[in-house]
Amino acid sequence: MSRKKRQKKDKRVKYTSVNQVPGQVTYVGSKESVAPSVEIINYNKEKVTREDSNDVQNAFNFNGTDDITWININGLNHTKEIEKLGKHYKLHQLIIEDIVNTQQRPKIDDYEGYIFVVLKMLYHDAQNEFINEHLSIVIGEDYVLTFQEADGDVFNGLRERIENANGRIRNSGTDYLLYALIDAVVDNYFIIIDTMSDKIEALEDSLFLENPEEDLSHDIQDLKREVLKIRKAIYPLREVINRLEKSEHQLIDEKTHSYLRDLQDHITQISENIEVYREMIWGLMDMYMTTISNKMNEVMKVLTIMASIFIPLTFMAGIYGMNFEYIPELQFKYGYFYLWGAMIVVFFLMIWYFKRKKWL
Repeated sequence: MSRKKRQKKDKRVKYTSVNQVPGQVTYVGSKESVAPSVEIINYNKEKVTREDSNDVQNAFNFNGTDDITWININGLNHTKEIEKLGKHYKLHQLIIEDIVNTQQRPKIDDYEGYIFVVLKMLYHDAQNEFINEHLSIVIGEDYVLTFQEADGDVFNGLRERIENANGRIRNSGTDYLLYALIDAVVDNYFIIIDTMSDKIEALEDSLFLENPEEDLSHDIQDLKREVLKIRKAIYPLREVINRLEKSEHQLIDEKTHSYLRDLQDHITQISENIEVYREMIWGLMDMYMTTISNKMNEVMKVLTIMASIFIPLTFMAGIYGMNFEYIPELQFKYGYFYLWGAMIVVFFLMIWYFKRKKWL
């Protein structure tokens, strides 16, 4: 990656929410202002309907039915629309504030009548760029609300299961849909860490090339920042799932707890892998610095040997290059050739000595 592209990639829009009134809904993120996208999936055991809209008011017609309604909102920058939806479902103002605050860490809050969960959705987009997206979930007795910052998610498999009635999704309540949503996010974490493993192996191979790339250290730093983002997203989620699994909230059915325990095992496994890869990435930087140091030592070794060989030769040439009249050897008829012979003998003796010491 060139330096120009790297600078463009690292450019971020800064937002601040300092000194604001608690509960004030202010979008904290970088998504451009586009029309909100509302996806409504309404289902029961026998049927499923799906509707796409740009108006959140279309979701108000499904409240209070016997069906399960999943309402997915794309576009957290439309705070007014989200406030309308929150008011309709009687959500606490602090929840709406956390929904649009993309800096909020993963957490879970229990309220009377509904549960609020925040987590981070990690995936690679079509350009293979790493995406760390803020995701909020609210579940009630007959509805599930999901709020995404940008288009694209990891729920296509879940949508197909709902439409095709695969598994127990259509026969269960909103608590199982909550589990299925978190499970889809966590399953994608495995893809993320597998991709990270491939990147680490590729960097390890590059380190041992004769001429490694000049920006290899930048690639290692980028990977280090990526693993820190993943670690920041995953570690709080362990507490979220643990609290959810031990929750005695009326919306969580006893049968769902076994699935949540399995989810807890998955997130624990991912956390352990992240720690391993984190250590490996730190080791990559040490290996890179060691490789650079070794290459520099090889260069210095060659230069030192060359200097060691020519120092005695330079000394001999310097002695007989002095302009004194009474240097004894100056009167030798073949003194010039004797000097050359002595210099050649010294040269080969030095080469033989260095090879005997295995310095060459």
